[in-house]
Amino acid sequence: MTISARLETLGLTLPKAAAPVASYQPLVVQSGWCFVSGQLPFVDGELVTGKLGADVSLERGQEAARACGLMILAQLEAAGLLDRVTQVVKLGGFVASTPDFTDQPKVVNGASDLMFEVFGEYGRHARSAVGVPVLPLDAAVEVDAILAISDA
Repeated sequence: MTISARLETLGLTLPKAAAPVASYQPLVVQSGWCFVSGQLPFVDGELVTGKLGADVSLERGQEAARACGLMILAQLEAAGLLDRVTQVVKLGGFVASTPDFTDQPKVVNGASDLMFEVFGEYGRHARSAVGVPVLPLDAAVEVDAILAISDA
């Protein structure tokens, strides 16, 4: 089953791939690797903003991280790479949070769980989940990815 078919089976619709907000490429492919730039969380077309531990709940943070994961998949689809993924290698999760908030790993599970849902065992990956004071556009979460891809 292709990943595109898997998404349909799961009832998941990918958003339109977001254009870069600065001087970078959405993704770069090199020697069987795909590096996806950090993606921001859009839920129902709106950017999820704020800080975990202040005005964003853990559940909303997990939803935001999942939205970042969906945007990673959208970037892959837009580049014609979605069905060429052979392994999700690593996710980097950045969570805008207050100094006393320590559940960054639980937040980033929103993206990690999505990758397992979509890719099965090939979606299991290494990961970081880092608390930061602020993200671009006041986003609550940002997630980037490194994936192994097959030849065209």
